[in-house]
Amino acid sequence: MIITLVQMNSVIGDFRGNAKRMVELAKKAREGTTRGADAGCRVPTLVVFPELSLCGYPPMDLLDQNAFVAGNLAALRYLQKELPPELSVAVGYVDRNRTGSGRALVNAMSVIAGGKLVFTQDKTLLPTYDVFDEARYFEPARTRKVFTPPEARIGFAICEDFWWEAPPEPSFKYPVDPVKDLLDAGIDILIVPSASPFVAGKLQTRLSLARSTALEGQIPVLYCNAVGANDSLVFDGRSFAVNCHGEAVATCGWGESFLTIDTETMESDILDLAESEPAPDARARAPGCISKEEEIHQALIVGIRDYMRKSGFSKACLGLSGGIDSAIVAVLAAEAIGPENISCIAMPSRFSSDGSLDDAVDLCRRNHIMLERLSIEGPFTSYLNLLEKPFAGKAYDSTEENLQARIRGTLLMAWSNKFNALLLTTGNKSELAAGYCTLYGDMCGALAPIGDLFKTEVYALAKHLNKLAEAEGRMAPIPQPIIDKAPSAELRFNQTDQDTLPPYDLLDAVLREYIEENRCLEEIVALGYDRIVVEKILSMTARAEYKRRQAAPAIKVSKRAFGIGRRLPLARAIHEITADKS
Repeated sequence: MIITLVQMNSVIGDFRGNAKRMVELAKKAREGTTRGADAGCRVPTLVVFPELSLCGYPPMDLLDQNAFVAGNLAALRYLQKELPPELSVAVGYVDRNRTGSGRALVNAMSVIAGGKLVFTQDKTLLPTYDVFDEARYFEPARTRKVFTPPEARIGFAICEDFWWEAPPEPSFKYPVDPVKDLLDAGIDILIVPSASPFVAGKLQTRLSLARSTALEGQIPVLYCNAVGANDSLVFDGRSFAVNCHGEAVATCGWGESFLTIDTETMESDILDLAESEPAPDARARAPGCISKEEEIHQALIVGIRDYMRKSGFSKACLGLSGGIDSAIVAVLAAEAIGPENISCIAMPSRFSSDGSLDDAVDLCRRNHIMLERLSIEGPFTSYLNLLEKPFAGKAYDSTEENLQARIRGTLLMAWSNKFNALLLTTGNKSELAAGYCTLYGDMCGALAPIGDLFKTEVYALAKHLNKLAEAEGRMAPIPQPIIDKAPSAELRFNQTDQDTLPPYDLLDAVLREYIEENRCLEEIVALGYDRIVVEKILSMTARAEYKRRQAAPAIKVSKRAFGIGRRLPLARAIHEITADKS
């Protein structure tokens, strides 16, 4: 049997656009996707699209709108009329729950053939951890069914249905194992239509699950994942095929692609749809050889590009301080949408060093980005004069420091408004955690590209980008002085970040245990960290929650990012450091 997996980049709520794209891709798949003319045309019997590809994922509370559900179903009827009648096409969409009880909707996948829905399977396991909240909207499937075309018995495990063996917490177990039910029913092929968001290293988990399933069932496993980005989430694609021996025989890249498999021989072809030509390196690329930094690099490029495209922006702007964070964001943005579409604004004050401005100029020269210089000395002086009387007798402190950041934020928002350029904020996860950032100042922006990267990870990514450029014979995009200098907000003379924060390697290590591993004070101290330092870090993090609630969405690359995946109350006792002192 010939099956084509389609890595598709859907737009949430664009029902007609998504449906038209599906018809276009299905017709292209029908034309055959092999590379060589001598190999003959490998035309699929079944074409598979990712989970909820018709409406886009995740639709969240749009599902509460009847018009959203109706529009998605109208697009399904459009597909019935327009898809090539000789093909069977598996489509993910939202359907109404017709059982008479439970939630009003189901996460469905139907096979359309000859203009009819010939098979439907609803999703069974509805995740409610991290960024997922599917049980809020959907009713779980009560049965697992087998699709039985003449060529094979096929089981569909929709995304989480495939993850029974890898629950969110070690102590958690789903009550049903959909894959086991399908294997017990005697399937010949398992297909996994998925909208699985990117987390660094997650591909290895997917492959491990597929290998164990393939070996247990002695069947091939075909994994079809979404690509692109929606808000904070990046969908990395990397659809793959695993043979009955548990061996990965083909893995796609990060863009829209076809992966066509002959399930008898497990011969495969990959077609990169972005280039409309075969991707000869995709099959040879070992999934495990890509570094964490390169995975993150790719994810951030996809995240920036798609957030802008789907939000209707073609240009971006950001404040460029001469520091490592803004340098990384500028380089990533230039790669994502082209340097000609980026405006960097340097906003020096009386506290800015000449070296910082020189480094900003050098970075823009290396990356062919426009740099505008707007001194904030005049507005800052005016504000100080205005506040001189009411602030009389008060020492210079964070008030005046934050005032500079807010002047810069105002200028950046003005630039964004005037030139219709999306403002990228440049804060990292360490700063957001500790509250080392200014509301309505450096936190201004519509997207935080590195908001899920700890400071130490920012440095690692910078070194990786320079090393990558060197290997390709290009000039390093980030000047070495930017990497070498001590980080500073430059809001007072001789200021460094470590005047306020613990060293970043220590700060990040504790934050990783607290935020990503959910460890408490005593557990972190037991790992060898100083109690006073840990208490300070946990206190700063808890007290800054109100800032993060107002922060720009960050592109998620870790297993626990700030935003919809980490929801904490604002007004609360900081029990993390007070529980043992009562």
